[in-house]
Amino acid sequence: MPDFQSLGRGLVATGLFLLLLGVILIFSGRIPGLGRLPGDIILHKEKFTFYFPLTTCLLLSALISLIACLFFRR
Repeated sequence: MPDFQSLGRGLVATGLFLLLLGVILIFSGRIPGLGRLPGDIILHKEKFTFYFPLTTCLLLSALISLIACLFFRR
């Protein structure tokens, strides 16, 4: 017999994660400094710009890992 209780918890957690991701995407332009942190890589050439937000990615990864750790703690 399938365990619907754990499936339901997984769906709720996925829904909360998607909701949080949506809120971050909506308000990301209003968060000061996000995407322009020290350590973000920006290279400008004549007709070429390369932008890689390394520090921002690491910071968001750590934040998402912390939130996931709190939600999925057994």
